[in-house]
Amino acid sequence: MTDIERFARQTPPDQEITAAHIRRSELGKLQMEMESPLVRQYKQPEAKTIYPQGVDLMFYNNDRTPRTSLHANKAVTFDDRHIMQGSDSVVVIDYSNGDTVYLEDIVWRQDDDIIFSNHTVRAVNGNRVTYGDGFSSDAKMTNLRIVRQRGTIEINE
Repeated sequence: MTDIERFARQTPPDQEITAAHIRRSELGKLQMEMESPLVRQYKQPEAKTIYPQGVDLMFYNNDRTPRTSLHANKAVTFDDRHIMQGSDSVVVIDYSNGDTVYLEDIVWRQDDDIIFSNHTVRAVNGNRVTYGDGFSSDAKMTNLRIVRQRGTIEINE
């Protein structure tokens, strides 16, 4: 009975998309691709888009080579506030320098042109592992930075 009551309280989405693949370009140049197995859009009580089964973003250089990718197992975009939040095993890969950054969550404030996290971060580049207490970048993911870096550990295999 509690499952039925919980289901009755849930608001169905205004739109639901399966196997979403979205490309964004500017002046004919591909800038970003987004893929998600399930996208749910709501208008009430707040306009938002939920990616309950995760989202993958790929950002490209002008020559269409991958620049940065982002994966999150769950995500939500608050349309009116221009904020996207990713959570649950977030991974950011910077292809220019080979860094892979593992985060608990990530926030993209579109109006401020900033992507950040205030939680524990682990960055891996080859044998180097760096830990920090946060992460920040510009919205194009071209200026990745670990906040309050605690140190580097060299791993010998």
